[in-house]
Amino acid sequence: MSKSALKTASVLAFERNLDVSDAYLWQTNSQANIKSTDADKKLSRSPVTVKEKSVRGTISNRLKNPNKTDPAKLDAETEKANLQTVDSAALNEDNDTLIARFSLKVLPFTGKPNVCNDQNYQQALQQVVTDYVENQGLDELARRYAINILNARWLWRNRVGAEKISVTVKCNDQTISIDDAKSYGLKDFKASDAKVDQIADWIKAGLNDDAFIILYVEACAIIGYGQEVYPSQELILDTGSKKSKVLYRVSDRKGSEDNAGMHSQKVSNAIRTIDDWYTNAEFPIAIEPYGAVTTMGTAFRQPKDKMDFYSLFDNWVLKGETPDASQQHYVMGVLIRGGVFGASGKE
Repeated sequence: MSKSALKTASVLAFERNLDVSDAYLWQTNSQANIKSTDADKKLSRSPVTVKEKSVRGTISNRLKNPNKTDPAKLDAETEKANLQTVDSAALNEDNDTLIARFSLKVLPFTGKPNVCNDQNYQQALQQVVTDYVENQGLDELARRYAINILNARWLWRNRVGAEKISVTVKCNDQTISIDDAKSYGLKDFKASDAKVDQIADWIKAGLNDDAFIILYVEACAIIGYGQEVYPSQELILDTGSKKSKVLYRVSDRKGSEDNAGMHSQKVSNAIRTIDDWYTNAEFPIAIEPYGAVTTMGTAFRQPKDKMDFYSLFDNWVLKGETPDASQQHYVMGVLIRGGVFGASGKE
């Protein structure tokens, strides 16, 4: 079938190829572990738990007409109790180190959709992916994923307040360890050494279906005795909730449901924060079809600029217009991310 006769499948979906688990949060004392054996270190760990606390807040919202507000009225509002019940998580007073760990399964990336209702379109799509793998290869994507694992970007706010972070990555009977995750920057992907290369090779082997790959990743961040820890925060859909902040909990092997954790989506978002190929890029953003960054309320890949996933993807598959190498990496990164990409008839 000619390219001109092809149309985007109305039903088209890809499963994610980087399958990330939730991150479990633990704590320990770095000084106590200096002289400990490996067995002792495992025994000295304890979960980071989520606790409730009630606080009295103050009025801090922006006033509509601050210059016209009656001082007496504001004083009266200030006297009112603004009681809040919130979740919080922190290290114990005798622990200074946060331990976070998760697993990452790398699934084969063949370009075959999980669901597609047009076989001609599917053949054209798979040929595009095959050509990319043969001509460009998965080296660049794998290397960027590897750097984001080693730089502990996935710790998010916990990374910012850490004095020192070490990261360990295990695959089968091999282990890669680094003592200073912050030596790998967050603003670019220029880092290159044997450890980055090894982890990238593992990821590439999984994507190419050369081996079954599952990585076990652990970070130890020294943040200070008794310091606050930042698990994922739950989205509260029930507006009648008594809590103003609810933290994510994970169950441990003993059945405790108060242990703190991070959503797999949050960890995954950090690992795929590799897109610095958008126009006038100042920093990497997560691989997304429109380059959306919700915390900034901005979509960095606007359809009007023809730099969004759908514009690049459709021109590549339907018209044979191959984008430049960097945008090829981006498009394939979105497919590895997974999602529903069919052409709906609805506006």
